[in-house]
Amino acid sequence: MSQLIEELTRLLGDKGVLTGEAVAERNPLAGLSQSHAGLPSAVIRPRTTEDVAAVLKLCHRHEQAIVPQGGMTGLVEGTVASSNELALTLERMTDIEEIDPVTRTMTVQAGVPLQAAQEAAEEHGLMLPLDLGARGSATVGGNVSTNAGGNRVIRYGMMREMVLGLEAVMADGTVVSSLGKMIKNNAGYDIKQLFIGSEGTLGIVTRIVLRLRQLPKSQNTAFVAVESFDKVTAFLSSIDGKLGGTLSAFEVMWRDFYELVTKAPAENRPPIPYDYPYYILVESLGADQEADAERFEAALAETLEEELLVDAVIAKSQNERNAMWAMRDDVGQCLQFWPFFAFDVSMGIPDMETYVSEVKQSLDKDWPGHRCVIFGHLGDGNLHVIVGVGDESKDARRAVENIVYSPLRERQGSVSAEHGIGLEKQPYLDWTRSDAEISLMRTLKSALDPKGILNPGKVLQL
Repeated sequence: MSQLIEELTRLLGDKGVLTGEAVAERNPLAGLSQSHAGLPSAVIRPRTTEDVAAVLKLCHRHEQAIVPQGGMTGLVEGTVASSNELALTLERMTDIEEIDPVTRTMTVQAGVPLQAAQEAAEEHGLMLPLDLGARGSATVGGNVSTNAGGNRVIRYGMMREMVLGLEAVMADGTVVSSLGKMIKNNAGYDIKQLFIGSEGTLGIVTRIVLRLRQLPKSQNTAFVAVESFDKVTAFLSSIDGKLGGTLSAFEVMWRDFYELVTKAPAENRPPIPYDYPYYILVESLGADQEADAERFEAALAETLEEELLVDAVIAKSQNERNAMWAMRDDVGQCLQFWPFFAFDVSMGIPDMETYVSEVKQSLDKDWPGHRCVIFGHLGDGNLHVIVGVGDESKDARRAVENIVYSPLRERQGSVSAEHGIGLEKQPYLDWTRSDAEISLMRTLKSALDPKGILNPGKVLQL
């Protein structure tokens, strides 16, 4: 290992390789992993794709495991590295190389923070639709590698839908570059899809061509209350149709979560009384603020007349809009009942009511004093389930995981809607994917990384 680190230092310079205390200072996740703890032997910091290729070529020759790290905001231990591994970060690859207003594309290096990319697009009257709470730290390359979701999937899709081209370095240092700006390209296999969502196990993404959209000129937001789950789903269908394709967010909070984020010590204040089981943040993006606001208010009024809603508050300013989103994003309030376990699951929307009931009944049986709050991008079929049972042991975690994941099997759901598999969800991959699918994943891994040096042990068990 020391010889390899010396070679890498000669290749990248002293600033390109961090060791010792410098590694400890930049790895806040060390020791927090449920699977294994520790620090990488070194952190490798290339500046160019050519640097990445040279690093991987050396690591391939030495059969040295390497763990790609983005903004370190992932929640499934996908970037955890141990003492016999090297970490590789693209934090020095932060160039926004081009914004093309004609093709509505942006070409960036993988280390660009998501928020920086969003702001750069807005300067040209364009929008990068991906949006999530970790926007200030999460990197575009990390978003691609995990196929990030976020708040606007219902309209714009996952990160996969925003990637027109990319460049990636394979395990042996081979650079695969397909940086086209075309939306349509059916010339053979779509190679970029191999790397999107593969969590750095098949290659390291270094540059990306992103599809942008015109920056919306209107934004209308409301917070509503609904008295039954049937009416939640009916309201989704109704409001989506009435808004003519401009619905961009449909975020549902079960009452337990709504109360958590609007009662002291939380700073948010409840816009609607705690009288109902479901609360929904609904938002549309459009092109004409005045006309779109009228349509938005008329659509809500019609759903009230249809008795789908029991209460509604419409944001009349950006501050009020921000306050509504602040409730949805204030997941940190779950620290009130630390320790807790966080889950990110998906299933068909019609299955959600019975799923939640089954999970809560099982928790009640095993831990009568538990806390469980639920919220999520319901319009996308995605729920976030946060559970606290007063015990953070490995046995407690496994028992809670079994309660949360088991009901997904009969509902053909997924143990990971948008966060990935990493190490944390690896034992449950076959609860979501068939034997044939996992076998094909292993075939791809063996073909693209025959020595198993790229993020080993993540997604697939060794």
